[in-house]
Amino acid sequence: MSGNSARKAGVLDRVVILGTCGSGKSTLAARLAERTGAAHIELDGLHHGPDWTPTPVELFRARVGELTERRTWIVDGNYIDALGDLLWHRADTVVWLDLPLRVILRRVVRRSLGRIILRTELWNGNRETLGSLFGKESLVTWAIGSHRRHRGELPLRLAPPRLTGVSVVRLRSSAEVNRWLASLPEQ
Repeated sequence: MSGNSARKAGVLDRVVILGTCGSGKSTLAARLAERTGAAHIELDGLHHGPDWTPTPVELFRARVGELTERRTWIVDGNYIDALGDLLWHRADTVVWLDLPLRVILRRVVRRSLGRIILRTELWNGNRETLGSLFGKESLVTWAIGSHRRHRGELPLRLAPPRLTGVSVVRLRSSAEVNRWLASLPEQ
């Protein structure tokens, strides 16, 4: 499942970036969008309404469907059950950021503490709180659970025949992410 080339000689027109929170999806998507000129579509921004209210699935799928009708796009976010069937077959490349859990947890805590201290608005007026970092529905707990789920489910979901004709790239460290990005041709 690991590879370093997209379907068309390294050209990345339609990319889905998957990974646990804190794995670097949004950072990599922004870097790829800047490099390729493709639109960056952040699924969390479309999913989380004011007061963290989720967008109804039908509306979420319709918005994402409309945005991915463009010729080029970089999507970051999972929402595998809600969007996998819609997005993955439209993509030319799916990148799975499968970093070690210790790296992810360190990033989640550092990033969230910074957002809490600075009162950074994420999407639609939403802000993180100490409760969202360490409470009963915490990002730490979510990261641990989603990391385990991804490791168990994604190898099967991303393998042929379930996903055919799409380049799948599994990156397991920050160094691999940087090498992969550096290996891409300028567009």
